[in-house]
Amino acid sequence: MNVFEELKARGLIAQLTHEKEIEELLNNEKVTFYIGFDPTADSLHIGHFLQMVVMRHMQLAGHRPIALVGGGTGHIGDPSGRTDMRQMMTKETIDYNCERFKEQLSRMIDFSDGKAIMVNNADWLLDLNYIEFIRDIGSCFSVNQMLTAECFKQRMEKGGLSFLEFNYMLMQSYDFLMLSRKYDCKIELGGDDQWSNILGGLDLCRRKDKKQVYGMTFTLLTTSEGKKMGKTAKGALWLDPNKTTPFEFYQYFRNVKDADVINCMKLITFIPLPEIEEYAKLEGSDINKAKMRLAFEVTKMVHGEEEAKKAEAAALNLFAGGGDADVPSFELSEAQIADGINIMDLLVLTKLCPSKSEARRNVTQGGVSVKEEKVSDIGFAVTKDMFENNELMLRRGKKAFIKVVLK
Repeated sequence: MNVFEELKARGLIAQLTHEKEIEELLNNEKVTFYIGFDPTADSLHIGHFLQMVVMRHMQLAGHRPIALVGGGTGHIGDPSGRTDMRQMMTKETIDYNCERFKEQLSRMIDFSDGKAIMVNNADWLLDLNYIEFIRDIGSCFSVNQMLTAECFKQRMEKGGLSFLEFNYMLMQSYDFLMLSRKYDCKIELGGDDQWSNILGGLDLCRRKDKKQVYGMTFTLLTTSEGKKMGKTAKGALWLDPNKTTPFEFYQYFRNVKDADVINCMKLITFIPLPEIEEYAKLEGSDINKAKMRLAFEVTKMVHGEEEAKKAEAAALNLFAGGGDADVPSFELSEAQIADGINIMDLLVLTKLCPSKSEARRNVTQGGVSVKEEKVSDIGFAVTKDMFENNELMLRRGKKAFIKVVLK
């Protein structure tokens, strides 16, 4: 199976500009392609990981990835999928975030000996002469056509779009033009929410250089209900172990819904498709075998095999009533618990619940346990004498738990 067939069979391809031409190109040439990553945080998250998986599939087939970090476009921020304007960041923050991205991308992509390239669009965007840019590039874009783009249309309907953000499509399109000129880049890839921006880049390359280039978007990582995956009680599912521990990362995928596990296997693992089809035959509690394999494979790719094994062992020990090594922990001072601490306050403090109202709902509905005993009284207080060896297990539902350590 060639890489195009592989991506298609796994359900990774969402839209293409020229399906037949792209398939022939990937089958007959070694193609340079690019995917962009804007440094809006100091870590990539699980949504970016799917993009990294696509890059890896392509690289394994002999094609050359360009990982473009948006040191320039990060000063504006992509309005796609946003209901409000992104927070403005300093140059120092953007540069720092770009460096962190390089570290994380290198875990999946081989940058040795020119097999992949990492570039920063700050190299050509930050020193642009605005008048020259608008005359040369802005004249290629129709405002009427841009306003029909989904990324802009949603913002217009929900309260407005700043002129700053309106420039983003021009900047991303210019990226493709520069990469086409510098590295003979022929394909831009991105999440399906990037379709309008990708079309802008293709059109610009054709207008300015008369080059035939192509665009392809891949499926966003969503649940069977169509919601984006990767949200936890603590926020996004980050690739940085200091933001999302390997254990929390493992547990997220260990606890995906039955209806989502096979799709996740296809999209974000390299488990061979025939093997995935065997997992798809499992029913009832046997589906947990597929979930454990999914969790292990994804954690191994992000955090390494040793951390994946530790997370797997910790999960098995915890649910078997054994040890709790590598379970996420939270330190509580003796002063904080001197007079006891209300269960709702503790849930919020440990971030098992995002708010006190959410904590109240979980307690009253019987979804909270202290030392594996349900707590349904919102007046319940955790006291010092409940700790064994200065530790206490706090659980919300079946998926979220934390070891509270008394210091």
